[in-house]
Amino acid sequence: MIIIEILSWLAILGGVVLLFAGGVGLLRFPEFYTRCHASGITDTGATFLILVGLMLQAGFSLITVKLLFILIFLFFTAPTATHALAHAAYTAGMKPKTLRDEAPTSERAD
Repeated sequence: MIIIEILSWLAILGGVVLLFAGGVGLLRFPEFYTRCHASGITDTGATFLILVGLMLQAGFSLITVKLLFILIFLFFTAPTATHALAHAAYTAGMKPKTLRDEAPTSERAD
């Protein structure tokens, strides 16, 4: 059916766009924790969209069941891995930057 084909390709392309946005976030964000946030959010969302698109392509079969198990596994493990990485960095002494850390000192020329 053409509607399922269109929906599956829209989901796959949406996942690719999210992956691209996560890559840009990894390159552009200023510190470790914001980069973790960008990669963690986009990784989970993009994986969900891509696997849903693949499930629509496969139809109802054993492949769809396997993709569903992969989706459930990644839905729980990807955010947990991102949290564990950020927590390990914090425990090791890497403190997040705050707005006070980046506030410019203004010197008045009177």
